[in-house]
Formats: sequence, structure tokens, C-alpha cells
Amino acid sequence: MKKRTFLKTTSMLVGGVVLSRFVACQTKAKTNLKNWAENLEYSAENVYYPKTVEEVQEIVKKCDSLKALGSRHSFNTIADSEENQISLRDFNKVVSLDKKANTVTVEGGIKYGELAPYLEENGYALHNLASLPHISVVGACATATHGSGVKNGNLSTAVVGLEFVNAAGELVNLSKEKDGEKFNGAVVGLGAFGVITKITLALQPSFKMKQVVYRNLPMSALEKNFETIMSSGYSVSLFTDWKNKNINEVWVKSKVEEGDTAEIPTELFGAKLATQNLHPIEEISAENCTEQLGVPGVWYERMPHFKMGFTPSAGKELQSEYFVPIEHAYEAMMAIEKLHEKVSPHIFISEIRAIQADDLWMSPCYKKTCVALHTTWKQEVETVMSILPLFEAALAPFNARPHWAKLFTMEASVLHSRIEKLNDFKALVKEYDPNGKFQNEFLKKNIFNS
Repeated sequence: MKKRTFLKTTSMLVGGVVLSRFVACQTKAKTNLKNWAENLEYSAENVYYPKTVEEVQEIVKKCDSLKALGSRHSFNTIADSEENQISLRDFNKVVSLDKKANTVTVEGGIKYGELAPYLEENGYALHNLASLPHISVVGACATATHGSGVKNGNLSTAVVGLEFVNAAGELVNLSKEKDGEKFNGAVVGLGAFGVITKITLALQPSFKMKQVVYRNLPMSALEKNFETIMSSGYSVSLFTDWKNKNINEVWVKSKVEEGDTAEIPTELFGAKLATQNLHPIEEISAENCTEQLGVPGVWYERMPHFKMGFTPSAGKELQSEYFVPIEHAYEAMMAIEKLHEKVSPHIFISEIRAIQADDLWMSPCYKKTCVALHTTWKQEVETVMSILPLFEAALAPFNARPHWAKLFTMEASVLHSRIEKLNDFKALVKEYDPNGKFQNEFLKKNIFNS
């Protein structure tokens, strides 16, 4: 599908050239820059790669319209711009480690795979990680990307400080300690406040983990035992292809306490313990997956599904994800299961995870613990985009909300009705970007379309 055709389609449905710091933003140069899955070619004529905060400030001042670009793992146009993008790929360093406050401050372009080994070397860990370690910390936090765990908040709940360049080119600092609700409004900022140059995260002492996989859990076992099963480890993921009312695999990740000699149960509500490492899609080799079989390892070598040293190929896939309150989890799953004949032929796998409630205004888990229904689709754009409305209709009774960086077709009016703090968020954005410099077609359609 041609660039413009795809962008026109997805903008209706879902809402580099290195340039000198002295070049005006109106300079035209084709970038041919694509996202990770290569389902989207970005529209911007200019992409800037600054090396200092001062350069970021100059670029922001010059441009009338600008969007920050992370690790390009979004599947929709949330980071797209018709005019200019700015990438902080060269901002990938640890700024400071505060052992008194138990926090780390990092630059705006660092990835989890770069940060985690540093933290481990210094005796620290993060409370949560996403399935892939190859995404940027800032991008994940700005979109409420989440990881897993009934008692674990999403990745953005670790944020305790932000530094960003606002629309006037000024450097702004917000902290959880000093800025209260304003801070809660800015953390999941969707790129609307400016260009984040630094982020500070809360840490905890390093720990070891193990993970095991159980095969073939009957979906019926979840009706009465959903929260028990999802609480059977520190982090639990259910994988299904929506065939035969079956959960293909249950991944259970648990902390390993000192002196832990407990035997691993061989059965979980009818699912049998796997005796070899597995990929979430069982037919695929598990060589790039993190170690299973109950073998202990450091936290960052077990919490993601894929190894730090493995860089996924530009995946021929699409992704969607919807959040529903945990009390409706089984009903929501059964609503999707009724669509299995339409869904199963077009997916690689679906993953179901739980995420603890938080206080972040634009998080789908604001004030409610949720279950995320994630689907990895085959890269059949038109087919997938025609099925997503069926997903959304099936999940409508549960007030489902989409992941900000994945594909969805929900009407803005419906989305707005499900975001309690939307008006407060828009008012806060206006403080830092009064003329919409950091707004793009996605944000205008899905957030600022009143």
C-alpha cells in the first residue's frame, strides 16, 4: 500500500535526514522513514537529530509544527507529522543515579535494553518491563505501555520526574513530589506537551526471577478463577489463538526469594507444565525467548518475553490492544471468543495481561485495575481495519479503551466519554503548547476534537 493511501486510511480509522541546527524547518527533504513494523511511512519532510538540549530548544523555536519520534514502535500515526519530526536517538545516556532517593535520571532517547543492565550492575531494578526491551523509555511512558501484573502499575507509574522543552523552547521540569496533579496529567502526555529530554524513574532493589509456561488452559477455568490465575505469579500472560476455547500458553513469572526451594506445580487449573522452552506462537523456535523451565535469572532476563540481545526483525505484523476493568475480564474474553471465526485466520496470537490501577490522567488504567486484550495480527491492513470495529463493538459494554500507540477505529466521541480527565488534560496541554505546535492529525482527531 502506498504511503499516502495508508496514512489517509489509518488517519480516518485510528484517528532521516540529519539537518544542521541552523536550517529552517521549512526545508524540504524526503526521509522515507518507516515505523518498526513497516506498515507506516512517516509523512514528515524533515527529521532532526539534535545532540544537545540547546539544539532541541533551537529546533522547537524554529518550527511551527513538530512531533517527537521515539523508537518507532507505534503502529498508528501518533508520532507522525506532515512537517517536522525530532528524534532523540543520540540522547541515550544515564544522567545520574541517586542512591539516596533510589531513582535514576536518563536522557530522552534511552531504551529499556540499554538501561536495564546498568541498573542491575548497580544493584537496582525497575518494577516492570514490556514484552520487548527494544523500545524507548520515554515513548513507552508517554503512551502508558504496560508490562504485566495484577499488583504492577504500567511502565509510566515508575516516573517521578520529567524535563521537557515546551512550545516556546523553554525547559520545564515537573516532579511527582512537587507538582502533584499537574504531574499526573503530564506523564502519559502522548507527545502533546513538548520534547522530553530527561525522565526520572523510581527504582527498587535488584531481584531474581524465574518463569514457567503451562500449556492448554481451558478458557472455562477463567470464569471462576481469573484473578487467582492472573495472581499466580509476579507477572502472568495468557496467549490464545481463539481456537477451541483454549488458552494455548500461560506464562508465569515469579520473584525468586533467597532459599526458595519450592517445587513448581505441574498443573495449573488443568493446564500442564511445559517441559521445554516455548515461543508465544508455539510453532516458532524459542531461541530468542527468555529462559523458562523455572531457571532463575536476573529480573531483566525474565520479565520481558524476548532476550535483550535479540533485535526483532522489522515485523510483518500489526498490533491492537484494548483495556477493560478486571472485573469484566472473562465476559470481555467471551465477547471476543464469539468472533473467533473472523479473528483466528488473521492473527499470529493474542495476549491477555493484567495491570494495576494508577493515578495518571490519560492512562487506560486510571483509577481502575485493567486487563489488556492484545492482538498481534498478520500484516493484512484492510482486513484488520475491517475487523477492529467488531472488536470494539463486542467490548463496548465494558467501556474498553485502546492502547494509544496501536491500531483502533473508535470514534473520538466514544473515546472522549471514557476518559474522565480529558478536559483537565486539554487545559494542561494549553499551558505548555497554547497554539498546538505539538499536535498532529492523530491528536487533533482523537483528543482535541471537541
